[in-house]
Amino acid sequence: MRFLMMFRASEESEAGGLPSEESLTAMGLVMAEMAEKGVLLAADGLLPSSKGFRMELEAGERRVIDGPFAETKELIAGFCLIEVASREEALEWGWRCLAADGGNTGRLEIRASATAADFGENLTPEARALEDATALKTVENLQRSGG
Repeated sequence: MRFLMMFRASEESEAGGLPSEESLTAMGLVMAEMAEKGVLLAADGLLPSSKGFRMELEAGERRVIDGPFAETKELIAGFCLIEVASREEALEWGWRCLAADGGNTGRLEIRASATAADFGENLTPEARALEDATALKTVENLQRSGG
């Protein structure tokens, strides 16, 4: 099962505050362990929303909204994509990550990733083949970029 772990932003992270040296070291150790065990698929910290933008498409109209965004509690400061055997295992890793985070965020949202079965008949054989080809290309791109 794949899960996306989203570390919520804090007022401090949104202001550009950096995690402490202790927190970075502790989180690095947890990430290294997840990678060693084959659990970690991807992870990164995110810059404050002032460095980002949102895109909207409504009734054919495009709109770009530059950050920063007001609702800090709804923003994401970082993420991990993990693959584990169960929800319980995702919870265990989540608690370890929160402890390592040293109070920088204090909140973590974990969401299960959709699988082909979740889309039922809407995922045609053609769409599935395209999805598989895209997944292979994504792995190649990650390998080429060193990710």
